Amino acid sequence: MNLSHIEHIGIAVKSIDEALPYYENVLGLKCYAIEEVADQKVKTAFLKIGQTKIELLESTSPDGTIASFIEKRGEGIHHIAFSVADGVQNALVELEGKGVKLIDKAPRKGAEGLNIAFLHPKSTVGVLTELCENPNETK
Repeated sequence: MNLSHIEHIGIAVKSIDEALPYYENVLGLKCYAIEEVADQKVKTAFLKIGQTKIELLESTSPDGTIASFIEKRGEGIHHIAFSVADGVQNALVELEGKGVKLIDKAPRKGAEGLNIAFLHPKSTVGVLTELCENPNETK
């Protein structure tokens, strides 16, 4: 598996509208995209600092995974995402072979058109880990 960089850090928030002023007015970052990923029951907002993105995650449903996360743990860091240069599917096969518990057995579409898959925190020392691949980038 060839990780190229941290793609983004996902932060669970109750409200993107309420969270954005901190990131924009206090930290001086700029939100460049907001989108809804309906099948994941989430609305996302992206900000960039250097080459790394921050993804704010707001649940669009009371039974969504972000709503459950906030209910159990409160707002805060939800996951870290790594860009996989040799493809998410290849990484999943390799990691499963090494005994890593997968949440996703195959890549699925995520925000910004990325192919994504999650690894279970029980296999990643407690950190929900996302693998990302931009299908528009050449390898």
